[in-house]
Amino acid sequence: MNSPLLELPGAVAAPEDSADAGVPWHFGDPFSEQRSATRSAVVVDRSHRDVIAVTGDERLSWLHLVLSQHLTELGEDRGTEALVLDSQGRIDSHMLLAHHGGTVYLDTDAGAQATSALPSMGTDGRQSLLEYLDAMRFWSKVEVRDATGDLAVLTVAGPEAAAALEKAGVSGIPAEPYGVAGLPGGGIVRYLPFRGLFTADLLVPRASLVDWWKLLTDSGARPAGTLAYEALRVEALRPRVGFDTDERAIPHELGWIHLAAHVAKGCYRGQETVAKVHNVGKPPRRMILLHLDGSVEVRPETGDPVWHGDRKVGRVGSVVLHHELGPVALALLKRSAPVDVDLIAGDSEQERAVAASVDPDSVPPDTGEPPGRIAAQRVRGH
Repeated sequence: MNSPLLELPGAVAAPEDSADAGVPWHFGDPFSEQRSATRSAVVVDRSHRDVIAVTGDERLSWLHLVLSQHLTELGEDRGTEALVLDSQGRIDSHMLLAHHGGTVYLDTDAGAQATSALPSMGTDGRQSLLEYLDAMRFWSKVEVRDATGDLAVLTVAGPEAAAALEKAGVSGIPAEPYGVAGLPGGGIVRYLPFRGLFTADLLVPRASLVDWWKLLTDSGARPAGTLAYEALRVEALRPRVGFDTDERAIPHELGWIHLAAHVAKGCYRGQETVAKVHNVGKPPRRMILLHLDGSVEVRPETGDPVWHGDRKVGRVGSVVLHHELGPVALALLKRSAPVDVDLIAGDSEQERAVAASVDPDSVPPDTGEPPGRIAAQRVRGH
């Protein structure tokens, strides 16, 4: 469904084949919109995201069993992040959660899928995230419903975003990450950690989407599109399923361990891989930020290879044009790939290969030997 905000003056729709189709791509000047997000405040229409509501007495204990995060003690007005993994621990989908008023709200990219929970569909069977969750209810005292038609996501960001929210009548947001509060007139607001940039997601009644947009823009938030949001997301090293993941990606490679995947809780699908890699191994790849050659017009595309000489060492993820950094991309690099040398990103046969270099600040720190391996060495030493 297309957002009514596409009818606003200056709104430019995202391409129809884009994952962000149906909402404004920008409002005439994507670079200026990015700058406003870092200097003042912006509001972004992300109403194309799917929203799922889970209710019932066993909502937390049931979600604890089917998602990767520890959820049995998720308090009222608290949120978190979580994943659905396949049986091999590979990433199917990512979601943000908010617990408010006896309901857990899950919002995720439009069309999020999961590997089928029904063996009859075969190992390659796919179903929507909603279908997967519904199929996993069995006899649990929970209800799972599609709330996309009821709630729409708006995101406000910037150093002056909190002041804009306060002026718009939004108050009481807990200061800690993922804090949740109710909105006047229904819906919720959730504070989201974003590498130093104040960011909050509002799940507002879809019928009031235009009213909320007007209220926030009248309160000082500048209209911005998904182009600006994606540039900020990439700068913040926040991965997106389907762009920065492939069919082999596991949570450790994307920085989602602890943040969205718990390593010590009870069994959930894919948990064995999560625990094994965390305790006795190291992920085969790691997500980094690539600076791309800005002197040429071509750009690599998502899924293109990354090369070190004639050796393929990685995969290109999200590619954006940042207002300060220029052309940059997230990429999954093999752990053995050097990060202090010149690389090539892109498909040379399609004439979109460019010089690239790794941003050293994006390289995950080496955490040393896994704890399980250290314990095993101690046992052998004795």
